[in-house]
Amino acid sequence: MKSPRKWWGLLLKLSLVFAVLMGIFGIYLDSQVRERFEGQKWALPALVYSRPLELFPDQKLSHGQMLRELQLLNYRKVASPSRPGEYSATNNRIEIHRRSFNFSDGAEPARQILLTFSGQRLQRMQNPSNGRELGYARMDPVLLDRLNVEKREDRLLVRLDQVPELLKTALITVEDRDFYEHDGVSPLAILRALVVNIKAGRTVQGGSTLTQQLAKNFFLTQDRSLWRKVQEAYMALIIDFRYEKDEILEAYLNEVYLGQNGGQGVYGFGLASYFYFGLPLNELTPDQMALMVALVKGPSYYDPWRNSERARDRRDLVLRLLANDGHIDRETYERSSNAPLQLIERGRMGYGRTPAFMGLLRQELQERFGGEFLRQNGLKIFSSLDPIAQHSAEQAIIEQVKQLRANTKKSDLEAAMVVTNWRKGEVSAVVGGADPSFAGFNRALAARRPIGSLIKPPVYAEALASGFTLGSAIKDEPISLRSAGGQVWRPNNYDRKFRGQVMLVDALAKSLNVPTVNLGMAVGLDKVIEGLKRMGVKQPIPAYPSLMLGTLELTPLEVNQLYLTLANQGLYQPLTSIRAIQDDQGELLYQHNAKATQVLDPDAGYLALYAMTRVVGGGTAAHLAARFPNRVMAGKTGTTNDLRDAWYAGLDNEELASVWVGRDDNGVTGLTGASGALRVYSRYLDSRGVDSLELNAPAGIEQVNFAYSDGMPADPRCEQTRLLPAKSSGMTSIRECQPSTPSLPAAGEQIGDWLKDIFNFAR
Repeated sequence: MKSPRKWWGLLLKLSLVFAVLMGIFGIYLDSQVRERFEGQKWALPALVYSRPLELFPDQKLSHGQMLRELQLLNYRKVASPSRPGEYSATNNRIEIHRRSFNFSDGAEPARQILLTFSGQRLQRMQNPSNGRELGYARMDPVLLDRLNVEKREDRLLVRLDQVPELLKTALITVEDRDFYEHDGVSPLAILRALVVNIKAGRTVQGGSTLTQQLAKNFFLTQDRSLWRKVQEAYMALIIDFRYEKDEILEAYLNEVYLGQNGGQGVYGFGLASYFYFGLPLNELTPDQMALMVALVKGPSYYDPWRNSERARDRRDLVLRLLANDGHIDRETYERSSNAPLQLIERGRMGYGRTPAFMGLLRQELQERFGGEFLRQNGLKIFSSLDPIAQHSAEQAIIEQVKQLRANTKKSDLEAAMVVTNWRKGEVSAVVGGADPSFAGFNRALAARRPIGSLIKPPVYAEALASGFTLGSAIKDEPISLRSAGGQVWRPNNYDRKFRGQVMLVDALAKSLNVPTVNLGMAVGLDKVIEGLKRMGVKQPIPAYPSLMLGTLELTPLEVNQLYLTLANQGLYQPLTSIRAIQDDQGELLYQHNAKATQVLDPDAGYLALYAMTRVVGGGTAAHLAARFPNRVMAGKTGTTNDLRDAWYAGLDNEELASVWVGRDDNGVTGLTGASGALRVYSRYLDSRGVDSLELNAPAGIEQVNFAYSDGMPADPRCEQTRLLPAKSSGMTSIRECQPSTPSLPAAGEQIGDWLKDIFNFAR
């Protein structure tokens, strides 16, 4: 039998071995802690923002559109705005306390703005405190989406100085009263929890400190074993030894699990604030902060959407603890405990609402920067999406497709639409189908269909650059063209009629096929194809005469790119959905600054655009002129064989829209461009409003009288003419009047008839 001394010796040796092992284990845990705390703690998603709404007097912006923007931004309606994120509204006025925001070109503090509206216009802007007139302001942008690398976790990083003091106080009061006194583990808290649990006969209170909870969340599993608790306590001691209390608290505020959004966990108070209330942390009320702290104990058990009473009871307990400790006064406690939960609708955090636009943005990010770009932490992507334009486009598609389906008795009609700011070359809105919320097949980007008569303006633009004028006489007679294989093609006009000859401007306005084929063949197929490529068509273009009538297949986005060059009178610039990108420190990584290239003679570009205004003024798109009188717009309808595809591309002074209506199986729709796609665009303008197109003629463009008889410049006193813009250089001289010998009226001719002839002659 061993003596007690030997037992003590063995125990000492075992203790030394245990101490060495725990020391080695501590070194390992310390390396784990340092690697996590001093490296990249979290994989933060890229935040995608809309364009900031720019405000200036007389802009196209209605009272209702401004209210919708504020709704998307989750501004709160109050009687008198006193805090950022609040607004008040009357019939024609809106007073806003705009939030501070770090824009891509610099930070701006919170400010107050008073807006006065008249119809679809912003009439005045003032400083509400002194009534001073303002010339410019901008709203903070809408957070559109979050592009996550880590699919299971989602968070919005907040710094400690961005967290309201009351929220920090509430968290410490409820979860760890001795946080700033203990060394990571609190024996007193463990004993206190033990007593409470024994009295209750069940586990009602935990003894873990915030530091222990952080260690568990960062490094350990959720199992309840003794060994895990030992590791948790050991790590908590190491964390508390190495780092300041504020660093630990900031990490906890960003790491704690606070709910489930579909397949992704909601981590940290920054994101949870948006998830439950749609608001940034610094705009939460005391009752909302109390609910957030209440959820720490069990986000599923206290889920406020499913278990509202349970969540409210827990919230009120947090408020009571704050009141008992003197952190809030009695009035605040009474008001807060009587307040409703004030939750937003579950899932309405604001992400994934624009799947078609996000598809375009992801595609552009991939093409510009490669697949690994989004793995950078915490990117801020400032996009060009205009929420007002996007909403108007979505509503136009939803409402008009419903109407067209009823009219045609075709329930599978589909539609797509792309809206751009043609001056900046930025994409403002994308709708990929009749259901804009559907995140599947994006017809705006992926559905290539024959464009029909949308091909005509580029063809006419090339002709105008090649010496033709708007007054040129184009043959409209039956023609036959034989292919190399011996096949004969006999194009026809839509109405099956021939007019002998027509002016070039009328051939485009009335979308006549035969004159277009004659014109294109006169210019040359190769020249037309080369012009299309310069204007933005990327894919191969077959060199067949039928190209002139729109056998070319494009997507709505590609159509918009083509027409962007026409809108800018021959200037090509690639479309973009990205304005700027910042890194997680706010440093600018990318700024869109594409330069436009002149690919078409400016005079020809202007004349083609003028001809497109006649399409609206009295041609195939005359529906718009009737619906929006005294507004100048340009556009072109397009219809393909057997009425399978209906197209419209149109612009006002700011926006260019391309619309397609058809069926995914390429079936007959029974719709033309005018009766289908044009009606979608018209519905869009009902909501969006119209800025009349201002056509600025380049130097060298003059008004010229062209004879109806042969399209040559002529004296209007001598023959019937039409006044049209034309390039003055190289223009043939005006044909003078033919001399004639005056004679007396023949016998039996009435003087009245003779005078009438004179006036007819002079007309």
